[in-house]
Amino acid sequence: MKLRTLLFWPHLIAGVVVGAVILVMSVTGVLLTYERQLVEWSNRDYRSSPPLPGAPRMVVEDVLAAFAQARSVTAASVTVGADATDPVVVTAGATTYYVDAYSGRVLGEGRLGVRQFMSDVRAWHRWLAYDGEDRVTARAITGWSNVAFLFIVVSGLYLWFPRKWTWQRVRPVTWFARGARGKARDFNWHNVIGVWCMVPLFIVVISAVPISFPWGNDFVYRAMGETPPARRGGGPGEQGRGEGRGRGAGGPQRQSSERAQARQVAAVTGLNGLLTRASQQEAEWRSINVRIPESPQTPLAFAIDRGDGGQPQLRSTLTLDRAGAVVTYERFSSQSAGRQLRSLMRFAHTGEVLGLPGQTIAGVATAGSVVLVWTGIALALRRGRAWIGRRAKAAAGGPARPQQPQAGGAIPAAPFTRIEETQP
Repeated sequence: MKLRTLLFWPHLIAGVVVGAVILVMSVTGVLLTYERQLVEWSNRDYRSSPPLPGAPRMVVEDVLAAFAQARSVTAASVTVGADATDPVVVTAGATTYYVDAYSGRVLGEGRLGVRQFMSDVRAWHRWLAYDGEDRVTARAITGWSNVAFLFIVVSGLYLWFPRKWTWQRVRPVTWFARGARGKARDFNWHNVIGVWCMVPLFIVVISAVPISFPWGNDFVYRAMGETPPARRGGGPGEQGRGEGRGRGAGGPQRQSSERAQARQVAAVTGLNGLLTRASQQEAEWRSINVRIPESPQTPLAFAIDRGDGGQPQLRSTLTLDRAGAVVTYERFSSQSAGRQLRSLMRFAHTGEVLGLPGQTIAGVATAGSVVLVWTGIALALRRGRAWIGRRAKAAAGGPARPQQPQAGGAIPAAPFTRIEETQP
């Protein structure tokens, strides 16, 4: 049996078995292409208003004090932006607040419409919207379907590869045929989209393996000759602290909230000066985030981002003690090769590692996979119906259908195509 035939049948069977799951993940992946930008767009009217051009911003400690007085909650983290109109973003529990950087006025909470929609879409993308214990099984289904899709993409490359590189044989599988209908159209679209989307689609699919499986995550580190880091469990302690901060008013609870706010005032003392020091570390910084510790003696870790939020190669972390001395400073280039690769793969899955152009390429490739699944299933169904028709004719004693000639040596590109398919 030839290698092409040996690859074709697992290629087709894998596509038929996991096609529906791949279709769900592909459609939801397209919807998630610009998730971060859409969430930011939904809060676009929360902007700081400088009273005069070049006016200094309010001291961060005062911004947090005004926020605590307005909302009676303690902040977990604070983010400042480099642009003069960027608001101060404060997180408290599961809520995000936008605060004017010049007056300390709370502009509002992060709007939940777009965020909730994206969260629901992400639930479908990751675990088919299942909850509870069923989520573990659903995540395994999506994870292994992704592995099967990886095999489909890789085997599709070999199945497409023509025996002879002539324009007559290459053109039908690399460019759309005008006026094609039915099976010829599906075959043409399947090959052309598979060829043009194969490289970005391969990156999108293979980068999802470490996200889906612990062994995939460990493999990335071992491939770089490193020991995988210990896996961190859930954060029940952190969850408990969040619940404690969110408790309401009246009696001992109000007194506890006031004590928490008093502790936070002490914990953020001198934060503005340290934040200024952190901003000097990276001249081209766009945002700086810092988590607020419980103790006023705890060093502060500033996450400095020179990108748009999804580019790990443009991030660094500066840890300062309360006197302003550097405790640690870690850039992307100073990380181990395994950690760098793992970070890049995480954001290569969404294309964010290359910024907006990368997201667009990943989104287009994912949209292409929707067409690949659709046309692939259509070709498989036509193949099945033709086989049933031949069996019925043979059982009735009718003439056998003449075998179609081999098509010029051109090989189909991507999922579900048959090797002996004729060119349109």
